[in-house]
Amino acid sequence: MEENRGDKPKTRQFGAKRGTKSTAKTEKPATRSRRKPAEKDVKEEKEVKRSFRSKTSTNDKAPKTKRTFSKPKEEEGGRKFTGTRKFGAKRTEKPSFGDKPSFRKKETDAAPRKKRRDVTAESEILSEIVARRQREGRVSPQKQKVLSLTDNENQGLVRLNKYIANAGICSRREADVLITTGAISVNDEIVTELGYKVRPTDVVRYGDHVLQNEKPVYLLLNKPKDYITTTDDERGRKNVMDLVRGACKERIYPVGRLDKNTTGLLLFTNDGDMTKKLTHPKHGIQKTYSAELNKKFANIDMCALRNGIELEDGIITPDEVEYVDDSKKVIGITIHSGKNRIVRRIFEFLGYEVVKLDRVIFAGLTKKDLPRGKWRFLTQAEINILKMTVK
Repeated sequence: MEENRGDKPKTRQFGAKRGTKSTAKTEKPATRSRRKPAEKDVKEEKEVKRSFRSKTSTNDKAPKTKRTFSKPKEEEGGRKFTGTRKFGAKRTEKPSFGDKPSFRKKETDAAPRKKRRDVTAESEILSEIVARRQREGRVSPQKQKVLSLTDNENQGLVRLNKYIANAGICSRREADVLITTGAISVNDEIVTELGYKVRPTDVVRYGDHVLQNEKPVYLLLNKPKDYITTTDDERGRKNVMDLVRGACKERIYPVGRLDKNTTGLLLFTNDGDMTKKLTHPKHGIQKTYSAELNKKFANIDMCALRNGIELEDGIITPDEVEYVDDSKKVIGITIHSGKNRIVRRIFEFLGYEVVKLDRVIFAGLTKKDLPRGKWRFLTQAEINILKMTVK
């Protein structure tokens, strides 16, 4: 260690490659200070840099040329670009592709806007023309519809399941089940074929019931005085059908009868089975009347009436009979007999004259909220009650 302290440090010349031994021998020890390069070397480096920059700048600069669109290659089924436009030019029109016209219309080619129609004026003109033709007696003849033989044959035919559904028995799907099980007969012959068609004149039965093609309708009228209960009168008197005309498209009939001078409830329906049950004595349909007499009804006559009296056509016993007020002139009587003028004949037999007679209840139906001369359709709840009453 002590021997190495006196040795001179090795030095390396400026510019020599690393790893080569220096040949220069100096007595002074080497220092860490850096020597400035000579001015000649600096000038040479600057000239080399300038020459390199000039070469690169000359290569980058290319002569400027105006750029144009080049035609694309033609492809099968493709569009061809036919337009040319230079940069800097104003854009006037869209370039067209092939022979197809542009979707955007030019302002010069746009059609003038149509004027709005004056519907009011046209309707006035048409009404004037029609009125003038009517004054002159010129009416345009209606073209008659020509029906073929097949149309005439098929006219009025209805599928059997629809016929049953319109009769109110069940739905069409349930009707198909009835048909396939043999529960339906047409003209006394059992039909099991689905899609079978019937005519309006055919008689369709479900058990003992005769079905109707129309949907059953039930209408209740509060009959006024001076109207007769009939569908047609030869002498032209007022009848109850005038009061319900136009109420429904179905053809309805009155159930039972009321005298010309009798007021109150009168039922209309197109249900033939229901009409038969409501009018037949065996079903015992109750009807309640309010009878106003010409004098007081004596107690002895009240007792005789409750026990039953014998008329020309048999014995009649009311279901109920009571005084309505203290005057004892108004009597409430409930009967189930359907004989003609039965209430008036009862009091006439006892020596009284009926001044006013009003039917207030019929088969459980009342005239509540039903003014005189007005009618209304029965609700479904009332129809259900009516059907339960006649069972």
